[in-house]
Amino acid sequence: MTSKFENNKNRGAFILFEGCDRAGKTTQATKLFEYIQSLGHPVKLWKFPERKTLIGQVIDEYLKKTRELDDRTIHLLFSANRWECVSTMKENILNGTTLIVDRYAYSGLAFSAAKGLKLEWCKYPDKGLLTPDIVFFTDLSSEDAAKRGGFGEERYENQSFQKKVREIYLSLKDPTWKILDARKSISELHDQIGKMSLTIIQKCKELPLKEDLFEEK
Repeated sequence: MTSKFENNKNRGAFILFEGCDRAGKTTQATKLFEYIQSLGHPVKLWKFPERKTLIGQVIDEYLKKTRELDDRTIHLLFSANRWECVSTMKENILNGTTLIVDRYAYSGLAFSAAKGLKLEWCKYPDKGLLTPDIVFFTDLSSEDAAKRGGFGEERYENQSFQKKVREIYLSLKDPTWKILDARKSISELHDQIGKMSLTIIQKCKELPLKEDLFEEK
């Protein structure tokens, strides 16, 4: 399939945070949002799954263990949840707003493949989604994650499963990924992320927004 591109000299950046559970993604995404906002840049914070939509409500029930679904069904619902948000995301970025996103299609791949689904099958529903400009992967071992508060509250939070998820995540990395040691202090990670984010925001003003996630380049 031919990759699709949109050109805009003043577009925002698509900054993504990925990582295993309890690795500090949400903390760092929130701190980056507040930092970028304080500098006067248009910015929004987005989190997947988007639990307020109809599909998102079903996903929320599944994650909280109040609803059971087949592994393929929930994978497709996660993908559909991303697709129902893509037009709004694209509009924001092309209008100059930087999006800071907490979890995306890489999470869908890593978690579903860790359950035993074929990786290529898992990729297919998300082919052609917006492509992140940079991916911050907060890397934390399952042993260290288990020591953090709240671990085990949702469906996938157990050490053996999280270990599989981490291995698959790391197999997906490409040149846009920045692997971060999640054992570092919150402030140290934030400083590192902030510097790289300002660079990518400036750089994206001269680059097209790509819509070719998981498509062959």
